[in-house]
Amino acid sequence: MGNKLYVGNLPYSFSDSDMQQAFEAFGSVTSAKVIMDRDSGRSKGFGFVEMGSPAEAQAAIEGMNGRDMGGRGLVVNEARPMEPRSGGGGGFGGRRGY
Repeated sequence: MGNKLYVGNLPYSFSDSDMQQAFEAFGSVTSAKVIMDRDSGRSKGFGFVEMGSPAEAQAAIEGMNGRDMGGRGLVVNEARPMEPRSGGGGGFGGRRGY
């Protein structure tokens, strides 16, 4: 088990510091980041928390998964590595020219 956790179904009002405070009850929080939409600046409803040790991460999963925050049940589990995105091309359907 690693130290990095995925936290989903966050209230849209949740900030990095809110998440850090919520998870500090289970050990030291190395980092807490709510993912924000680049265009609107609003939370995307998920984020990542890095705990100080795998044991603290496991305790945080057990203590926070399903917990109600702002009327939403949190989803907390071990973060998986990011999968490479398929596709590519930029804007015009991948065609060169108009």
